[in-house]
Amino acid sequence: MPKSKVRKKKHEEDHSTEKFAHVVPAETESPAWLAPTMVGAFIGGLIWIVIFYVSATAYPIPHIGAWNMVVGFGFIAAGFTLATRWR
Repeated sequence: MPKSKVRKKKHEEDHSTEKFAHVVPAETESPAWLAPTMVGAFIGGLIWIVIFYVSATAYPIPHIGAWNMVVGFGFIAAGFTLATRWR
């Protein structure tokens, strides 16, 4: 059986600049406003839904009825969206 050819190893020095040349350095910290806004959205949504249930569906906005739940969960969804950007 014929013997396979031995491959020559390439030096890592040749690749070091090419390997990471296209990578953009990521931000190391979140903006200062992100965490308070995220927590505020979570708490705001929770309070909105609690007021809706405690007031027997009369408040926070009386004329939209059950859509108050959508508004409350919208705040919570905004909090989760901000949470994905937190580092």
